[in-house]
This record gives sequence, C-alpha cells and structure tokens, in this order.
Amino acid sequence: MKDSDTRTLGQRVKELRRAAGMSQSDLAAAMARSESWVSQVERGVQPVERLSILQALADALKVSVRELRPDAAPAEEAEPTEPHGSNDLDGLRVTLTGHPALGSLFEDLPAEQVPSLTDFRRHVDEAWTLAHASSYAALSDHLAKLLPSIEAAVRYAPASDRTELHALRAKAYQVAAASFTRQDQADAAWVAADRALQAAELAGQPLEVVASLFRMAHAFMRQRHMEQAEQAAKSAVAVMAPRAVAPACPAEELSLLGAMNLILAVINSREGNRAETHEHIDRAREIAVRLGEDRNDFDTEFGPTNVEIHAVSTAVELGDAGVALEVAQQIDASVLSPERQSRFLLDVARAHAQRRHVGEATAALLDAEALAPEQIHDHHLAREVIRDLVQLSEPRVPESLRGLAERSAVG
Repeated sequence: MKDSDTRTLGQRVKELRRAAGMSQSDLAAAMARSESWVSQVERGVQPVERLSILQALADALKVSVRELRPDAAPAEEAEPTEPHGSNDLDGLRVTLTGHPALGSLFEDLPAEQVPSLTDFRRHVDEAWTLAHASSYAALSDHLAKLLPSIEAAVRYAPASDRTELHALRAKAYQVAAASFTRQDQADAAWVAADRALQAAELAGQPLEVVASLFRMAHAFMRQRHMEQAEQAAKSAVAVMAPRAVAPACPAEELSLLGAMNLILAVINSREGNRAETHEHIDRAREIAVRLGEDRNDFDTEFGPTNVEIHAVSTAVELGDAGVALEVAQQIDASVLSPERQSRFLLDVARAHAQRRHVGEATAALLDAEALAPEQIHDHHLAREVIRDLVQLSEPRVPESLRGLAERSAVG
C-alpha cells in the first residue's frame, strides 16, 4: 500500500471513530492495541498491511473492510507475507513471543555466522542510542535482529564468552523493556524486564539484576500496578541502602540506589503521598550530591540534573505547579539525552497547563516535539495535556496548538 493510501486510511479511521463516538483509547481497547498504535494509524505513519488487522479495525469500528479501504483485497486472498516497516514496536513484540531460541533445544546450529563479542557490544550500544533518541521504528528493527542473534550466541558460544554474552543479553532486554514502557506497552515491557533479570543473574552481575528490576518497576507503574512497582523498588533499596553507607561504595551502585529512590518518589506522588514523595526526592538528591556529576550508569541517566527533573515531575503529579515551574527554571537539561529533555519539557508543559498558561505550555510541547517527536506524538501524558490545552483555548485554538494536535492525532 502506498503512503498516500495509508494516509487516506488514517483519515477514514479518524472520521469513522468520531462518528461512532469512540475515543482513541476506546478503539485501542477494542483492538487490544495501544493508544499510540491507533494514533499512528490515524496519522498515517503506521501502515496496516495485513488483512486480518484491517478486518479487526473494521470490526472494532462496526463497518465493512471496504468502507475502510475501498481497494482492500477480498477476504479469501492471501495476506502479504512481508508487512512494510512499522513506526511502532509490533515487530519487537513478535520477536519476544515464544521461546527465544527454540532451535537450540534440538541442537540446531545457527544458520548464519554468529557475531563477535565486539559486534554484540556495539549493537547493544546502538540500541540504547536509538532508545534515548526515541527512534522506536529503527529500534524495533534493530532489536528484532539483535535479540534472536544474541539468544543463539549465548547457547553456542565458548564457555569463556558466555558470562559477557549473558550481560549483553540483559542490557538488550533492558532496552526493550524501557522502550515498551515509553510506548504504553507495559505487558511486553514486563516480559522483556523479566528476561533481562534472568540473563543478569546468569551473568553473575547483581547490579544488572537491580537495573532489570528498575525496568520492571517502570513497567508495573505504566500498568498502574503500584504495589508491585513499589515492591520491586523497595526490594532493591532494602539491600543496597546499607551498602551505600560505606565511603567506598561504587558510583555505579549509588546511581542505581538513587534511581530506585526516584521510582519510589514517582509512585508516592501518583498516590498523593506528599511527605513520602519529598523524602525519596531528598534521599536521591543526597546521593546525587555525593556523586557530584550527571552519570548514565545502566542507562538510568542518574545525577543531580535528573533528580531535579524528577522533582519537577513529582510536583506536577502532586498538583504543585508553582513549585514545579520554580524548580524547572533552575535546570539545564541540555546535558541529558533528547528523550529525557523532551520528557522534562512535557512536565513543564503540564505545570503550565495546570495554571492555564496555554501559550507557555504549547511552547514547551513544541520544543519537546522538536527533540523527540515520536515521544510527544505517542506519550499518553503528552496527548492528555494537548487535549486539555485545546479545550482551554476553544473556540480560538492557536494555530501552533492546532497543528500539534493534528500531528499527534488528538481529537
């Protein structure tokens, strides 16, 4: 299907959804998909090539396939075996399905030459680079090739290489978990985090286990399973906090402890526990001062800047917009990844929206979009604040905000 056809399909989906009185989240739920997937279909950046998916979309909208796409093939025709590229993480979801290397149980040798440890290190680093840039289309393709390859390698490699391969496998699954969480696919994030945890233990690297718990806690938070998220974070803090008392405690360990305290701060802020939120922010701030610099141990980006960014985010969750904006003025987020900078600007926009500052909130969102467009177009909080801003400014919605809403398929 050509790009123009894809865009036409997106427009039809949007029109039919609105005519049916459905929100994007309603349609997503009816199809067991993420809201970001529906948004991408409506924006024309997520192709719908398979007839089964097109039929499911038509069923959810209670229309015929031909009403959605007049040129659709009859139901009895075969579906394309090779779908076009996706802007979502569906390809990666498929990769996670089933046993990661079933052939190895039958002693089947890999069909292709196994990459070297050097190649695997480079591929894992590339995956994190794509994740921090919110380049999810490229990341999905990258990990869909990397994960099966490293799963096969760890089963056939010499014993001397397996410890490092397990560690690299853990890091690769952590990238997948982090990205699924950001794309509102918490079920897949949970699977990836669990595999990362297992691989880290086989590598004999307890800090990688904690890093995997960090990803798992984020997945639980996105599923709104706060008790499980809190348990994952607290179990790590209970072990690590006594160790951090030692003056010689490694910086990497301190970073993970600080990151876990930030998770606990977020959990408590979402539950309205003001005192506990501030307590965990203060603990994280003390650790950041002790480190004395912004670091990126285990790709947590923990350090003084990230602590203050979380101080802004938790203040917004608690409804303290004034505090959030006051703290935000003191932050130079340029040292962080585009993904983290964009997320910070999203929280700034949310704070302005709480104060009904439509212009300032829109400006922050546009800056965030310039840094990481996929994140702003698909993140559920971004889409919520865009909807709120449109409602606040009606009937005279600023052109810049209207354009942002259109690009994010908010409506």
